[in-house]
Amino acid sequence: MEHELFSRGPSPAVRLTFFILLSLLLLVSDAHYSYLKTLRAGIATVIYPLQRIAMMPVELLGAMGDYTRTQSSLVKDNAFLQRQNLENRAALLRYRALQQENDHMRQLFGAQAHVNAPSVMAEILYDERDPFSRKVVVDKGLQAHVIEGSAVIDNAGVIGQVLQVYPFSSEISLITDKDHPTPVQVLRNGLRAIVFGFGSSNLLDLKYMSLNTDIRPGDLLVTSGLDGTFPAGLPVATVVTVDRNPVYAFSRITCKPVAGVDRYRQVLILAPESPLPQPNLATKPELPPAKGKK
Repeated sequence: MEHELFSRGPSPAVRLTFFILLSLLLLVSDAHYSYLKTLRAGIATVIYPLQRIAMMPVELLGAMGDYTRTQSSLVKDNAFLQRQNLENRAALLRYRALQQENDHMRQLFGAQAHVNAPSVMAEILYDERDPFSRKVVVDKGLQAHVIEGSAVIDNAGVIGQVLQVYPFSSEISLITDKDHPTPVQVLRNGLRAIVFGFGSSNLLDLKYMSLNTDIRPGDLLVTSGLDGTFPAGLPVATVVTVDRNPVYAFSRITCKPVAGVDRYRQVLILAPESPLPQPNLATKPELPPAKGKK
């Protein structure tokens, strides 16, 4: 029964031939006469919303993929740009540091040209760990013929003095070290004095000056050269404050070093001056005889 129902009508070959001919006819008529153009436009208009609805899942997945890829790419680009920015800033800082160091070294060579005493250029390696002292260690020692007691300067003035010498390094006591004496004189009037470091700050104390001493804020203190260590005329400090309080026996005078005791890394170590002549105690002067005695 079912076989007879589905077997009615033309055969599949006949139907295939019919639809092929119909298709060819429609193609020819549409190509030559454009009869189906309006029909095609109407059908396209009707099925366009269905096409958009059918494409929405695909477009949504594509948009999500694009957003994810874009977000990931932006995150990577942002991280790369931030890292590159930091590297560029670090390089710029290193460049500025090298430029300042180069300028300082040129000034230092200029200072070396003006100093008659033999000198050795050294670089500060590190500060001493003792918080109550102002000492640094440089990279020149016995192999560079550094001598204990040598003066240490930079392009501006006196830094300190060599305290101990090791085979490949030296320990320098800065002029700001506590109780470090530096013989100086006032450039304005030639007054001689001694400055000591505070230890805890980059200041100097000009001690044992009477209340009527002719010294003013702004006076430049230079080395006197009387100790046989520092060459005469090297800038040491500038007077900052002068307190003449009658309560105290001496004036309280605070000075600021002119050299970069806490800024630069390159210094000059000067050979010590000729030792001071020692008094000859071998021959004592004859005393005149007392009155009434031969």
